[in-house]
Amino acid sequence: MVRYVYAFTEGGRDMADLLGGKGANLAEMTRMGLPVPPGFTVSTEACRAFLTTGAEPDGLAREISDRLTVLEQAAGRRLGQADDPLLLSVRSGARFSMPGMMETILDIGLNDASVLGLAKSSGNERFAWDSYRRLVQMFGSTVMGVDSALFENLLARLKDARGAVDDLGLDAADLAGLVEAYKDLIRQESGDYFPQHPAEQLRRAILAVFRSWNGERARLYRRREHIPDDLGTAVNVQTMVFGNLGPDSGSGVAFTRDPATGRPGLYGDYLPNAQGEDVVAGIRNTVPLDELGRLNPEAFAQLRDHTETLETHYRDLCDIEFTVERGRLWMLQTRVGKRTAEAAFAIAAELVDEGLITSREGLARVSGDGLARLMFPRFDTSAVGAALAHGISASPGAAVGAAVFDSAEAVRRAAAGEKVVLVRQETTPDDLPGMVAAQAVLTSRGGKTSHAAVVARGMGKVCVYGAEEISVDVRGHRFTVGGTTVEEGTILSVDGSEGAVYPGAVPLADSAVMRYFETGETSDGLVDAVARAMQQADGVRRLGVRANADTPEDAARGRRFGAEGIGLCRTEHMFLGDRRQLVEAMILARTDAERERALDALLPLQRQDFVGILEAMDGLPVTIRLLDPPLHEFLPDRTELAVRLAADQAHGTPPSPHDAELLDAVNRMHEENPMLGLRGVRLGLVAPGLVAMQVRAIAEAVVERKRAGGDPRAEIMVPLIDTVEELRLVREEVEQVLAKVSKATGVFVQCPVGTMIELPRAALTAGPIAQEAQFFSFGTNDLTQTTWGFSRDDVEAAFFSAYLDKGIFKVSPFETIDRDGVGRLVEIAIAEGRAARPDLKIGVCGEHGGDPESVHFFHAAGLDYVSCSPFRVPVARLEAGRAALTETEADDTR
Repeated sequence: MVRYVYAFTEGGRDMADLLGGKGANLAEMTRMGLPVPPGFTVSTEACRAFLTTGAEPDGLAREISDRLTVLEQAAGRRLGQADDPLLLSVRSGARFSMPGMMETILDIGLNDASVLGLAKSSGNERFAWDSYRRLVQMFGSTVMGVDSALFENLLARLKDARGAVDDLGLDAADLAGLVEAYKDLIRQESGDYFPQHPAEQLRRAILAVFRSWNGERARLYRRREHIPDDLGTAVNVQTMVFGNLGPDSGSGVAFTRDPATGRPGLYGDYLPNAQGEDVVAGIRNTVPLDELGRLNPEAFAQLRDHTETLETHYRDLCDIEFTVERGRLWMLQTRVGKRTAEAAFAIAAELVDEGLITSREGLARVSGDGLARLMFPRFDTSAVGAALAHGISASPGAAVGAAVFDSAEAVRRAAAGEKVVLVRQETTPDDLPGMVAAQAVLTSRGGKTSHAAVVARGMGKVCVYGAEEISVDVRGHRFTVGGTTVEEGTILSVDGSEGAVYPGAVPLADSAVMRYFETGETSDGLVDAVARAMQQADGVRRLGVRANADTPEDAARGRRFGAEGIGLCRTEHMFLGDRRQLVEAMILARTDAERERALDALLPLQRQDFVGILEAMDGLPVTIRLLDPPLHEFLPDRTELAVRLAADQAHGTPPSPHDAELLDAVNRMHEENPMLGLRGVRLGLVAPGLVAMQVRAIAEAVVERKRAGGDPRAEIMVPLIDTVEELRLVREEVEQVLAKVSKATGVFVQCPVGTMIELPRAALTAGPIAQEAQFFSFGTNDLTQTTWGFSRDDVEAAFFSAYLDKGIFKVSPFETIDRDGVGRLVEIAIAEGRAARPDLKIGVCGEHGGDPESVHFFHAAGLDYVSCSPFRVPVARLEAGRAALTETEADDTR
């Protein structure tokens, strides 16, 4: 029989799949002897069973009842009894942290009778009614489906009527009246009554948390964070402890290190006379955690000891929720804390130095995505005036956008291509779509652990919170600061690193991390931490990393960033600009002599391009792809030519013979789907002299570099191969040209000849193709298009967002390799290619080569190298190192 419920005393942190992250860590803290309120966890298995059938799993109610009885016996109180009642909290707890995305219900067990008993036993009537109104509000919105804004409106009107700044301005009578108003609201909106029976409250609350797994904001967050949809959430049922009992009580959140910068020390927020939900909701501004040391030195000392114990135990930054109830400290939650990219690198380096983790573990704690964020530009504030406002940095970076004041408007404008900054008093989980759409988030309230700060930090979204100088008028779509009013649509620059907001668009400057990759300069602690991680990655990675580069400048940049060669040099980019006329002459040539003249004019230009690139990459391989796109791409637009000729005719002007000739050529070459037409190797086989000209330019460039004392290592790559016969014919022509240049110059030129695998047929016939190819390079952009039947230029804007929303994609297959389809073709081609030619060198070019998740796949598949844009080279290097660690760990567990 399946078991669904586990006491905190029965679990541990290694049971997160079953108990969820929160439940596993509550169990771990209980085992460690820390002061955790007793409770139990309903497992993720129960949630999955409920979501599958829509019904409560058999036996769950009995297990909960049995566990509740044990809890009541230990407490000496029953759930919801009329005098001194036992009260419970019901909280979600998924395998992976999803802050604020699912539901919480506090004070389960309160009703019209037990609230009076709580008032008497606590000696605090206001506290009892405050707890009851929290339960009715949470239960009404979460369990009974009443719009949460309706509860907030009633609360706001009552505070206005009493002249209260916040909830603390309401007395017991006010709160008792609010409870009745809330119950009336529930009856009006749901057609049902707020349940008075404590057991019914508990059962319905647990099922509501299960349902919240599939809530809109939870699904959106999982898509954003690439969390699987089939995990389900656990539910933690815990004895209530109260931070809203008076000035000697309170709630807070603590980090063992600063999650924004990584600096050591106890960081966090504390809110006297408040529940934990008040802290994360940001509805009241918190005080620094050090203030607890003044209010309650003993509790603060205990908290500091417990946080040090937890960081040592978990060997990582810990995020801790706690409550002080009448001077007594209770630990409510711990987890490995979310952090900014800057903090991740800094903390990893410091923990290595402190001996808590090894350098290999330190590498595993950082990521390529985080490194990419650190390479983003920062604001250059040297030439701008004073900041408009200041807040606290939750997530660093620089973002510019138009101010908007609600989530829906942020989504609407972003969908139209506009960059926006979401401005709120404080964010709630319902604001998640707007936070995803916005470039940055700015709030006037909240602390380091408020919803805006925690979620933005996890997403890597620029965020400044608690900017108390600004007064946000959400209804008026504006905010004021000093004597300045900022209307919706006003451009703002949000500096997440300094916690500042500037009017207008502030210019950008390279980050210190980018300067490090450009110059090797380690200017500060963060850059030093990045440098150490890169050194560790380079020391363990097996996968080579090359750059995609078409110019000497890009080649040099790629080399500075650590590229070990060029994996893709696109020759078509060399036919643009002033050279387009020569290409036109080649296309329009009517005789062999005219075509040869055009090719002869292009030859020295291409040769010099290759000389510069080979010089920049001297001693390293340079893979040069022969011309790939269809020739009509080098001609003027068909419609544009037709309009020009029609305009000449309308004005009585003789039509341009050249334009007429071009239009005739464009019409002659027109294809319904040119990307599947005459391009790549097909073009080389039917356009006389084109392959020979390019190969000769490469060979003569090699000769020139060798005569200059260089070490050129050019490789020739044939694109869009479908059959081995195509490659054989082109390779024969390449070898003939290389032999002619070697004979004519007296300098031996030998260039490996390989091919791109970018069509499914090529992947499936890789064995025969490998007999003619000295290397493969997977062109995963075209391989993805032809495998899926997608035209990337058309489909991404047309329906990809719908596919992501419906869960058909977890991520765009053009962003991260499709392991099941495209990846399977890659694996087949590798296996069959190396079976035919064991020494076959295999790489990948295209931006998949710089995607962190894809790099791990390519490592596991057995590629020799990945190639990506120069700016992604450091990311690929780091992830190649992390992939090697993952493989080692897998070997160790076998």
